[in-house]
Amino acid sequence: MDVERSSLCNCVVNFLLEENYLLTAFELLQELLDDGRDAQAIRLKEFFSDPSHFPADQISRYNSLRIVDPQSLLEEKEAIEEKLALSDYELRLAQEDIMKLKTDLQRKADLPQDKLSESSVSNSVNHALEIQRQKRDAPFSDLGPLKVNERKDLNCAVKEYLLIAGYRLTAMTFYEEVTDQNLDVWENSPASVPDALRHYYYQYLSSTSEAAEEKISMIRENDSLKNANESLNHEKECLMKNKDLAEGQINALTKSLEAAQKDLKDKEKLVQDLKHAWEHQRQELNDCRAEITSLKMHIEGSRSVQNLAASNVDSAQSQALESYKEEIKSLQTEIERLKAEKTNFSGLFDSSFEEKESIRTEEKVVEMDENKTLISHPIEPAGSVDSNAPFLPVQTFDNSTDKLAESFPETVMNPSKSTDGFPDGGVLSQQEEKPQPGDGGQHLKSDNTGSEPPPENAGLATIQILADALPKIVPYVLINHREELLPLIMCAIERHPDNGTRDSLTHTLFNLIKRPDEQQRQIIMDACVSLAKNVGEMRTETELLPQCWEQINHTYEERRLLVAQSCGELAEFVRPEIRDSLILSIVQQLIEDPATVVREAAAHNLALLLPLFPLMDKYFKVEELMFQLACDPSGVVVETTLKELLPAVINWGNKLDHILRVLISHILGSAERCPPLSGVEGSMESHLRVLGERERWNLDVLLRMLAELLPHVHQKAIETCPFSSVSESNGTIFSSSVLELYAGGHVEWPAFEWMHVDCFSGLLQLACLLPQKEDNLRNRITKFLLAVAECFGDSYLTHIMLPVFLVAAGDDADLTLFPPNIHPRIKGLRPRTAVAERLATLGILPLLLAGVLASPCKREQLSDYLRKLLVEGAMRENQSTTHNIDIVNAVRFLCTFEEYHGLVFNILWEMVVSSNIEMKISAANILKVIVPYVDAKVASTHVLPALITLGSDQNLNVKYASIDAFGAVAQHFKNDMIVDKIRVQMDAFLEDGSHEATIAVVRSLVVAVPHTTERLRDYILSLSCSINF
Repeated sequence: MDVERSSLCNCVVNFLLEENYLLTAFELLQELLDDGRDAQAIRLKEFFSDPSHFPADQISRYNSLRIVDPQSLLEEKEAIEEKLALSDYELRLAQEDIMKLKTDLQRKADLPQDKLSESSVSNSVNHALEIQRQKRDAPFSDLGPLKVNERKDLNCAVKEYLLIAGYRLTAMTFYEEVTDQNLDVWENSPASVPDALRHYYYQYLSSTSEAAEEKISMIRENDSLKNANESLNHEKECLMKNKDLAEGQINALTKSLEAAQKDLKDKEKLVQDLKHAWEHQRQELNDCRAEITSLKMHIEGSRSVQNLAASNVDSAQSQALESYKEEIKSLQTEIERLKAEKTNFSGLFDSSFEEKESIRTEEKVVEMDENKTLISHPIEPAGSVDSNAPFLPVQTFDNSTDKLAESFPETVMNPSKSTDGFPDGGVLSQQEEKPQPGDGGQHLKSDNTGSEPPPENAGLATIQILADALPKIVPYVLINHREELLPLIMCAIERHPDNGTRDSLTHTLFNLIKRPDEQQRQIIMDACVSLAKNVGEMRTETELLPQCWEQINHTYEERRLLVAQSCGELAEFVRPEIRDSLILSIVQQLIEDPATVVREAAAHNLALLLPLFPLMDKYFKVEELMFQLACDPSGVVVETTLKELLPAVINWGNKLDHILRVLISHILGSAERCPPLSGVEGSMESHLRVLGERERWNLDVLLRMLAELLPHVHQKAIETCPFSSVSESNGTIFSSSVLELYAGGHVEWPAFEWMHVDCFSGLLQLACLLPQKEDNLRNRITKFLLAVAECFGDSYLTHIMLPVFLVAAGDDADLTLFPPNIHPRIKGLRPRTAVAERLATLGILPLLLAGVLASPCKREQLSDYLRKLLVEGAMRENQSTTHNIDIVNAVRFLCTFEEYHGLVFNILWEMVVSSNIEMKISAANILKVIVPYVDAKVASTHVLPALITLGSDQNLNVKYASIDAFGAVAQHFKNDMIVDKIRVQMDAFLEDGSHEATIAVVRSLVVAVPHTTERLRDYILSLSCSINF
């Protein structure tokens, strides 16, 4: 029996250590030691004393964590006593079991037993021990890791063994350590048998090792074959999917390759055709140049003949000149046609990047050759042509743009008044500059060596000299006088034929002054506008706008400010598709600028840019930029956005409804994104939000935007009024008759309904999110409500606006003039829970008093409503203290407007002279909170008399409430008369000799020490020293 018990215990020990149930194993070790079974505890002792498993430093660190104190010792003593009592009980049970076993043993001893049976039993036991030793020597891991069902069965069997063996504490520890299984429920399986561990043990002893190994190997082989089969099937499916995917990709790539080859062939053919066409056009252009040069030669010859025999050949010269004019005119027409064809051919190069690059390279080579020839062979003018002779069309410079233009020669500033400043009365284009070889260019040069050209006909050579000299002159001119160079720079930019030189001069124009002030920026901008008028759309886009883009990230904000200014003023002189793409991108980047003045200029110029947009496809982008600017941290940017950009967006986009929806969404979103005032779910503070500085600023700006949109909302409501037959009464269209027709619900009027259905609902939600200290935002909402009442009229205020706020505040209202389909939405504003009622009193009641009932036509109703709140409310016995505090806060907010002080004090005096104690206490509390909003005169004539009356009351609660209010007066006023009255009243309080009254006086006056006069401060200090606590 002992051998069997030892074997079972060893099996349990091996199982617990293999499965890492260390707590259970440790508890079993203790119980084995307590039972004196040291032989079965040897392996557990070795395991737990092994330093590799449990390092000594870690154990000492854990031991040092314990702090011995009397309480813990007492608890341990009690635990030991409980354990001792349990052990005594178990000992008695064990003794009873021993007696029973002895009786059974005695009964069995009476039966005949032979030695053979004893020897056979001994042999079988020894054989079993040998088999167990051999099997124990074999590693447990030979059988592989335990499966889930095997572990569950063994856990239940071990639990059952521990309970049967009497190791109850170990069994309890085992229960706690096995967390993934309910050990009380053993699933129905072949392993679920009574006394399972002994059955496993006997089955193990009765089976041969060969049969067990063969069975185990067959199970393993079966499992491995199943796993291999599943992996092969999965791999087959993956290969099939990859094959299908690869075939699809191959087909797609094949088609793409064929299409690319075909497209490449077509493009190569197109390139060849374009090259041939370009060569042909260039050849024709060169022929035209040669013909023009020969015509110039003939013109010069005819001038010479004219000078020698002017009196004899007048008629012949006129005919010759007329014929030459006709020829030049026809050549000009031909050149214009060739230019247009050239432009058309150049447009075809956009289809391929390589083609465009190759053609652009050829064009650049041609331009470089022409420019080199132009510099090395300047054309000198030899004479002048009749002022009536036709000349090549050019765009003239408008000298009215710059006031400084008058200081320059008229032939330079306004070439259109002369013969364009060129030898033949026309402007040589880039295509006319390069003399052809052998065309008489040297002849022209030799003919002009003998005579100097007049200054007004300096022509192209003068422009070239000017372009070369200006970059050298500008740095040496004083900054305050550099704007005087603008006419020369503009003339050179407008007339110079070389693109690179023009770009350099344009760069000089934009960088003329390092940090231009406002006046200098305006001068430079006027010059750019004049230049854009003269050079046309294409050159403005290709020469002026790139300079804007280069300056957008400049270090100095004055330069970036110049870029912002140019976006609005140059947009008129570019193509429409450029305005809402490139220029809008520039403005969008400037809106992100760190400088405030740049963002302000971006907002201003975006407003100028919107009317020039041809389409509406960028509306939502512009609207997003508008809201981004509206929430800018700078006040000047916000002001520009609200006064300029907002009206521009409305007039351009005509999407007022969308702006209003987005605005209400932004208002509520800005507040809801803030953290709650309290994390206690279901409390009133969990609905209120803690606003940061940025969120508070954004809400204020968005409410200002809402006020700016009010006239547009009112105008749209009037324009969409479906009752055209109803005439206006008393100057407003929203009369009672119109509202009665509207209440019929037969027509839709969404523009009118937005205000009281959507807008008021959003503002009420916002008011319920604002804590008590956010008076500035409530003040902004109040001003908006007063503006709505003034704009929409008295009838709207009485029948529409007032019922909405009364229902939201929890009162009853008349909804007669609302359509039936709107009634559920208005009634849904009524608070349903106690928390909602408190939120309505805290957030909505101040708006009802100061924003709706405070309208000029509702003063009497305001007085009645206040009297109902304060007088009748204080007389209710079931009125809660928190509700009274919220009402006092609403009255305090009303008193932030000075015009309502008289009305409030009239009601307060009724409360002061009342016989109701609660009403007097409420009056003292209201007087305390409205002290910061009254002046010294009102405090002396209204507040102090009321407080003195309350202070003389016999009720201590009323008296203490008045003492606190006196402290608030002392804190806010330094007037000697007021201070003397406070001292007299405080002395009267102290004469009563009540310790509570003395403490209340000191507490109320201590807060006034940093703010009051020196006399009252000395009085307070002497009072504090004289009190013996």
